[in-house]
Amino acid sequence: MRFIKRTIGAVALAAAVVVAGANPALAATAPGTVHTDSGVAVTVRSAPSTSASAVGTVADGTAVVIDCQASGDTVTGKYGTTSVWDHVASAGGYITDAYVFTGSDGRVAPDCAGTTQTCSTAGTGDSRTCAQAVQWAKDHAHTNNDPTYFDMCDHINGLAYGFANSGSETAFVHWTQIPASFKHAADTQVPAGGLAFFSNGGSGHTMISIGGGTFMSNDIHGHGTYTQTNIQEIKSSWGMTYLGWAQPWFKANH
Repeated sequence: MRFIKRTIGAVALAAAVVVAGANPALAATAPGTVHTDSGVAVTVRSAPSTSASAVGTVADGTAVVIDCQASGDTVTGKYGTTSVWDHVASAGGYITDAYVFTGSDGRVAPDCAGTTQTCSTAGTGDSRTCAQAVQWAKDHAHTNNDPTYFDMCDHINGLAYGFANSGSETAFVHWTQIPASFKHAADTQVPAGGLAFFSNGGSGHTMISIGGGTFMSNDIHGHGTYTQTNIQEIKSSWGMTYLGWAQPWFKANH
């Protein structure tokens, strides 16, 4: 078990599972409506970036069909600050989700194929950047049994991002608390700084990516150790189910 706090009532954990449940499968496409409140059209980009070439516009009030979504540059608009971009095939490119009403604060369409996801602290309030957290993880690697690392995976990720703890009871509870817009269910292409999550019918497990399919995890190579590993080793050695990855959102900061 991977605790930030060593004990958790079975009733409390069961309640968390019932309330949060598993992430529902996203529909192949999702409807949306562009709203700017100014009458100005939204620019369509060739990639999920404000610096990508403009390929057209979508007028204010236009209904669109979102066939996939991608993470990109952070934009602040009518619907808040977000790094999510919506791909609209009929428009030939991407528009920022900050000006699209979808009826949900989370993602509503699958990840776009071939897009490169990046770690971002936008909207999280984290005191450290993804790169700083990765460096912290690398600097704290060790093969000896340090009791402060044993069964403390979620706590360790919190430390990497500059928090005294993660604010969540367990790794699995942490996953259920993260807003959907920050999560990428089942996606194994985890950028450096992203947090990978697993379930095991109990507390679950989490670890931080340092890039290239490699992660820093406690306990996988002995109690109290903190060493490099990968998703497959966690699944095969501990029999866990991979849930997906998330941007570094922590309950301790919300």
